[in-house]
Amino acid sequence: MALRFTLVLAIFTGPGLSETPPRVRLVGGPHRCEGRVEVERNGQWGTVCDDGWDLEDVAVVCRELGCGAAKTSPSGTVYGPLAENNQNVLIQNVKCNGMENTLAQCEQDEDVYGCGHEEDAGASCENPESSLAPESEIPFSLVPESVRLSGGPGRCAGRVEVRHASRWSTVCKAGWGLPAAKVLCRQLGCGRALMAVGQCSSSVEGRGSIWMSKMKCSGKEATIQDCTSGPLKDNCTHYDDTWVECEDAIQLKLVGGDGICSGRLEVWHKKKWGTVCDDSWGAKEDQVVCKQLGCGKPLISPSRKRYGPGVGRIWLDDVRCSGKEQSLDQCKHRFWGYHDCDHTEDVGVTCSE
Repeated sequence: MALRFTLVLAIFTGPGLSETPPRVRLVGGPHRCEGRVEVERNGQWGTVCDDGWDLEDVAVVCRELGCGAAKTSPSGTVYGPLAENNQNVLIQNVKCNGMENTLAQCEQDEDVYGCGHEEDAGASCENPESSLAPESEIPFSLVPESVRLSGGPGRCAGRVEVRHASRWSTVCKAGWGLPAAKVLCRQLGCGRALMAVGQCSSSVEGRGSIWMSKMKCSGKEATIQDCTSGPLKDNCTHYDDTWVECEDAIQLKLVGGDGICSGRLEVWHKKKWGTVCDDSWGAKEDQVVCKQLGCGKPLISPSRKRYGPGVGRIWLDDVRCSGKEQSLDQCKHRFWGYHDCDHTEDVGVTCSE
């Protein structure tokens, strides 16, 4: 069982004395109040797993760093370069109520399992001159019948809307951090969750009714309907509409084989086809590809490399699947375009049908 721990805030004894430096920082962002979250343990800096990470946790980070209000809880992979492989993921399952003064005061797991740098947490705060505004909520609770993203550049990014009693409503930001976004992206058949924004810009704010229920997702649920929800205490307006961005759904094809069910694996991203590096690739990853393409089960190929090297971009590397995923989108992988491969390592897949 993971070790639960709570650290006591160092006491600031009065004016003129230096307080304990923050044990958290934001890396890779445009300024010190935005970036990938890193924490210090025993003189070493490491990252935070985004399991359980939401706007309440971001609010505590912003307060500890002397920044303004929490704006969004983005994926830490948005901020390059990615964390080095030799840097540890130090904590996961952070649970703040939003009122703590430091991240160390929040409940969290010190023993990290099943979490790599592709799940690093991020945080975006207002500038240091901003004041921390209270989160706006209203008492109400509903179970949505269906969900969609509206007003964005495609079906995988936009304002969150849910349908209840045959009526579509926007969604109040309460509880909508990266874990809830993960569930929504998975439910919509999109790629990885990149960002959950607690406030929409005026140009994309919704109209009409607001679904006012605080979401509580772990990020592991299959659908938003599987998450729990609770009553809210204050009022929400369309200024508090939630915006979620997911990676686009991955399109796949197999090239150079005897038909559409065998060949070099290529994926479509940013309007370009590219290949996949075979680092960490195995039978479970083959299984997901064959399933997604409707090509039956994977067959053991005499040589993965018989389909020849590709050209152009190498889009994915270090792909890791459990085999239960319905599409390659749902497997873990490095951020798009990050790799240490050449085309002699392109993945080939042979399926039964």
